[in-house]
Amino acid sequence: MEPVRRAAPLRPGGPSSEIRGEPRDRGAVAGALRLFRPGAVLVLAVAAVSYVAAVDPNEDGHYPTCPFLAVTGLQCPGCGSLRTINALAHGRVDDALGLNVLTVAALPLLAFFWLRWTLARARDRPTRTKVSPPALIWALFGAVLLFWLVRNLPFGSFLAA
Repeated sequence: MEPVRRAAPLRPGGPSSEIRGEPRDRGAVAGALRLFRPGAVLVLAVAAVSYVAAVDPNEDGHYPTCPFLAVTGLQCPGCGSLRTINALAHGRVDDALGLNVLTVAALPLLAFFWLRWTLARARDRPTRTKVSPPALIWALFGAVLLFWLVRNLPFGSFLAA
């Protein structure tokens, strides 16, 4: 009796997929799908900055007032951020630093984390979920609170927007 030969199992990209017109190498498609979310975040960020650059936040009525400022009369850590983004979009770095230095300092940090995420996705490596040691996160939180406090005190008026 002759042994029974079994056909090798079909793999994706094998003969049957070529007949149906599917691409043999799905690596390019998988790579594009991995970069979809970072690309979408980039497109949204560019759209938001473009909108803020086009619609001047220095004119009344274009954007709502900060709720914290409206209720308390004090500035939150984000007050002046729209005007800061508008100034940066128009190349006025000195104006941006005078409006909200915390926003200007946060932008390179955000760009770094976006770039790290994009590179991890492009290389098909896992994206770290733990951003940094807890002590560093607490220090950043403390810096934001300190900025919030100092910009509302009389001697910190240089930080006010």
